[in-house]
Amino acid sequence: MDLDRYLERIKFFTEPEVNLDTLRAIQYQHLLHIPYEDVDVQLGRRLDFDTQRIYSKIVEQQRGGWCYEMNGLLGWALEEIGFVVMRLSGAANRQNQGDTALGTHLLLEVPLAQNSYLVDVGFGDGLHYPVPLAETQHTHNGFTYQLERMQDGYWRMHNHVHSTMPSFDFRQDHGEAAEAELAQGCKRLQEDPQSPFRQMLIAFRFTATSIESLLGKTAISITPSGRQERSLETLSDVQKDLAERFGITQDITPAWEQIESSHQQYIAYMARKFNP
Repeated sequence: MDLDRYLERIKFFTEPEVNLDTLRAIQYQHLLHIPYEDVDVQLGRRLDFDTQRIYSKIVEQQRGGWCYEMNGLLGWALEEIGFVVMRLSGAANRQNQGDTALGTHLLLEVPLAQNSYLVDVGFGDGLHYPVPLAETQHTHNGFTYQLERMQDGYWRMHNHVHSTMPSFDFRQDHGEAAEAELAQGCKRLQEDPQSPFRQMLIAFRFTATSIESLLGKTAISITPSGRQERSLETLSDVQKDLAERFGITQDITPAWEQIESSHQQYIAYMARKFNP
């Protein structure tokens, strides 16, 4: 595992330092050059927290990953640079799913100078940059996010208004309990037939002006002014979109039947979300 190869993968070509400028730049460059994707889950491949495996997949094989891989690799890289990194257990969409969502999102806390920062490259269409752990609103490249302290001791990160997933919750607990919760969440998201990662092909990638997404057979471009969607009809169409917008050339043929069947479920979900 070579830090320089990771930095080359995200096209970060200056000398990294333990400061906020480096932290901001590395998070954003990671999002610009490494896609969020669940292709391996769709193909039934077992995923874990092994950093060497994740490094090989994302850096050497030029793939992307989901939160456990994306933030897992970023946490390793930041520690190599010299940052202090704490892994936190998050709960995606806990506001609607309750505590069944615990452990379904890995995120990072990085203490720096007088502040502690939330660092996250693993929420698909989430934050662009680190944000301090304080109740406040942030606008990143036209997208607005808000961090809120909940009465039950959790923090809630509210995603931008055009997002696919509205929020995630987390506590500032770390260590063995958090890791056990994350392990359970990672296992469940791969095994539960109701898991969105079992049901749907998912990919996200940031550009300078948009967040590009593929959900099942729907290609999406998200900007601060809204969402534009177009339907993809064939396996060839989806495979081409994965390659051209996300740099993913992995053959998805074995998962195609499931990808097609989830398409109508996605359409119904988005209709409820944006037209309640």
